[in-house]
Amino acid sequence: MKKIQYLLIIFLMLFSSKEILAQKDSIALQREARKMLRQGNELYQKQQFTDASVAYQKALGSNSNYDKAAYNLGNALYQNKNYKEAIPQYELTAKTATDKFTKAEAYHNIGNAMMESKQYQPAVDAYKNALRNNPNDDETRYNLAVAQKMVDKENQQNKDDKNKDKKDNKDKKDDKDKGKDKDKKDGEDKDKKDNKDKDGEGDKDKDKNKDPKKDDKKDKQKPKPQQGKMTPQQIKQLLESLNNEEKKTQKKMNAKKAKGKKVKQEKDW
Repeated sequence: MKKIQYLLIIFLMLFSSKEILAQKDSIALQREARKMLRQGNELYQKQQFTDASVAYQKALGSNSNYDKAAYNLGNALYQNKNYKEAIPQYELTAKTATDKFTKAEAYHNIGNAMMESKQYQPAVDAYKNALRNNPNDDETRYNLAVAQKMVDKENQQNKDDKNKDKKDNKDKKDDKDKGKDKDKKDGEDKDKKDNKDKDGEGDKDKDKNKDPKKDDKKDKQKPKPQQGKMTPQQIKQLLESLNNEEKKTQKKMNAKKAKGKKVKQEKDW
């Protein structure tokens, strides 16, 4: 029995020692965290924001739920224009902070970082959360109005862009249709020209296929040109011939009467 009691006492002493050591380590870490926080604040006041960020990160390494270190780290990153990296630090503060004013400040800074990143709708949401925790913050209310105006402007721009795209697409379609109509008209004109050329070639082919014999027959069937009228000189010669012929005939008749022989007549023409 005494042995069991002895073992139990030893166990309790060891457990207590471990607990005491753990508490000491926790206290030491918290002290280290506060120390690094103060160091970071000093660097921040000197506008050495990069070095301040390192100090705040060390503070969070000692105490990951140290909301003050997270908030100040967010500010240092914000000052270095690392808005994307700053937002998670502010979100951590908003999540771990126990008082509404600290939460409101964290959401306010989230809104500012979102505005710098041109994420206007998330900025509006962040400012609204800030005002839920601190409705009397006029600066947050003003920033909310600016953010909302930017959202409206962005929505209008998107609407105008869509309308412009629709108009451009319609113009392209109209131009395409006009091009099709022009191509169709050009095709019809070309077809007409081709048909006309074919008709001309057909006429030529008909001429080629004509039978030359038929043309000769047609030429033969044509009436021959009549002889022209006699000239005055020809008439004179004809009269003289007739006169001479008459004299010869008379002479022959007189000789026949005398001799009784028949005289052969010869034509003078």
